[in-house]
Amino acid sequence: MYFLNNATFHSVVLHHVGNKQNGDALRHSKFPLKLDEETGELLKTYFLSKFKSEELFQFTHSSDLELNEVYTYVTEIFDNPESLVEQSQHLATFLYEQCTHPKIKGGEFYVVYFKDCVIDKKGVDAVGLFKSENKETFLKIYPQGDNFEVESQQGININKLDKGCLIFNTESENGYRVAVVDNTNRNMEAQYWVDDFLQLKVREDNYYQTANTLEMYKDYVTKQLPEEFEMNRVDQADLLNRTMDFFKNKEEFTMQDFTQEILQQPEVIDSFDAYRTEYQNEHDLMLSDDFNISEGAVKKQQRVYKSVIKLDKNFHIYVHGDRSKIEHGEDYKGKFYKIYFDEEK
Repeated sequence: MYFLNNATFHSVVLHHVGNKQNGDALRHSKFPLKLDEETGELLKTYFLSKFKSEELFQFTHSSDLELNEVYTYVTEIFDNPESLVEQSQHLATFLYEQCTHPKIKGGEFYVVYFKDCVIDKKGVDAVGLFKSENKETFLKIYPQGDNFEVESQQGININKLDKGCLIFNTESENGYRVAVVDNTNRNMEAQYWVDDFLQLKVREDNYYQTANTLEMYKDYVTKQLPEEFEMNRVDQADLLNRTMDFFKNKEEFTMQDFTQEILQQPEVIDSFDAYRTEYQNEHDLMLSDDFNISEGAVKKQQRVYKSVIKLDKNFHIYVHGDRSKIEHGEDYKGKFYKIYFDEEK
C-alpha cells in the first residue's frame, strides 16, 4: 500500500515527445520548470490524483535488468538527484524511439522527482514519468471595454492523466516498485508505454495472488464446475458468495482451509486442483498456496463477483446469500424459482 497525500515536488522537467514514425519533433528542455505555488499544486493534482490501484509492477528485461533503459536512467536520478535534467533527456529520447506506431500521439513528457511518498509505512523518494497526449478545448472569457470577449484555447484537463508511472525508491535490486496509470485505449499502439518504454511486469505480491486466485476460482465455478457436476445457477451463486465472504473475513489465505471450507467434497477439490494447474499453465501464472489477503484486490474483484441469474429477457435475480431461501424447479408452466423472504422493502 502506498500513500501520496504528503508527497512534494523536488524538481520537474518538461520535454515534448512527438511521433517519430510520423516525422514529429523531439524537443528537450535544458532546465527544470519554474513553478509558483498555485501551479505546483495544480500539477501535483494532475500527476498524482489518478494513482489509486494497489497493483504494483517492477522493471524487467529478458536478459539483464541493468539493460532496461528506464531502470538505468531512474537509478542514476536516485543516486544523484542533481542529474534529473540530463537523465530526463535520456528518458525522453528513449520514449521517442518507442513511438513508432503511426497512431501514437505526441505530447508533453514530464519527469518529476518527489519526496515524502509513503509505501508500506516507510517514507521514500519517487520518480514520476508522465505523458499528456489528449488536449481539450477551453473557453476563456474576459472583459473588453463595455463588453466581453470569448476565445478558445487548447489545454490539458488536470483531472485526466493519460499516462503515468511512479517509481518508488525501494527494492531496486528487484526492479523497484512501480505504480502505473494508462488511461488511453488498451489496443496495440497504446501498449508501448508499459511494454516497450517502461518494460514492466506485475509484481507477484499479495495483491497479485489475491486478484488472480479470485479470478481463477470464478472461472472454475462458472465454466468448469457445471460441466463436471450437476449444478444449477443458484448453487454457483452460493459458491461465489461464500468465496467472497471467505476473502473478506480472513486476513490470510491457505489453499487447504479454502478448499475444505468452500468446496468441501473430495471429488470437487480434486477437480479444482486439476483446473488450477491447467489455468496457471495457460495464463503463465505462479499462484501460491498461502498468502496474505489484499483488501484492495478483494474490493476490485467484488465488482465482477456479482451473483446474477438472468431469466430470458424478463427477470434478473440477484443472489446475495442464504441459499436455503431460493428453490429451483419445473412444472407444467415451465422452469421456475421460488424465493422466500421475511420482509419486503
